[in-house]
Amino acid sequence: MKLIADCGSTKIHWCLLANDKINREFFTTGINAVMLTEEEIRTRLAEEMAPQLDGAAPTKVYFYGAGCLAPEVCGNVERAIRAVIPSAAEIEVSTDLLAAARALCGRKPGIACIMGTGSNSCFYDGNQIVDNVSPLGYILGDEGSGAVLGKLFLGDVLKNQLQPELADEFLKEYQLDRLTIIRRVYKEPAANRFLASVTPFLSKNIGHPQIHRLVLNAFRAFFNRNVAQYRGYHEMDVNFIGSIAYYFRDVLAEAAAQTGCRLGNIIKSPMEGLVKFHTA
Repeated sequence: MKLIADCGSTKIHWCLLANDKINREFFTTGINAVMLTEEEIRTRLAEEMAPQLDGAAPTKVYFYGAGCLAPEVCGNVERAIRAVIPSAAEIEVSTDLLAAARALCGRKPGIACIMGTGSNSCFYDGNQIVDNVSPLGYILGDEGSGAVLGKLFLGDVLKNQLQPELADEFLKEYQLDRLTIIRRVYKEPAANRFLASVTPFLSKNIGHPQIHRLVLNAFRAFFNRNVAQYRGYHEMDVNFIGSIAYYFRDVLAEAAAQTGCRLGNIIKSPMEGLVKFHTA
């Protein structure tokens, strides 16, 4: 039996395979492996994940998570999993970027990108990640991400760069005012999630010229500042995973065409692709 985990800070999507067929899928609370100790990870898995297995004994576990890059972090996660699933003879702990690459490209070379609350990209040779332009987070980078789209849009709202009717509609719908926005961004935790939370308004109003231009320019910046740094990028498919890429795919296609990029697969989440990868 195989167990695959797609781990984010909010939730973990688990998929148990028996004879390379999906046996069951379930969700548990997310884990930030960088912030938690090995003991805390083990406790979380024992309390939430183990009961869902209902006696199943996976022999292989593939765990993909944000922050699972440094050896000490991966080691903590691996030991925690081994303590909770003693039947696992093989445990692989990898970054969510490798999950994206495997889900999007399988065993073929390509450029794999994440575009959700944050953004990231890599050149994948069909086996491993061989090049990665640092995303730098939503303050210095993360071009095209939900957090950056929200940052740009809220900046335009507060600096009176939008048509008054559009700005007023947004503030009324989200029950926000200037002081609340400033507090949520600069005083409260998880500012990136707050910024990304306004993207449904952008999606709903993507036909408005000002919003369309904002999103298009942000996506163009992603291609120019990230994808264009990979050798031969214009000859390869550029593939995307994540909610922003999925829901704004028409504008993403515009930006790709304008920057000389060839758009490939766009999927919302990686699990289906990971199942195909690990059963191939």
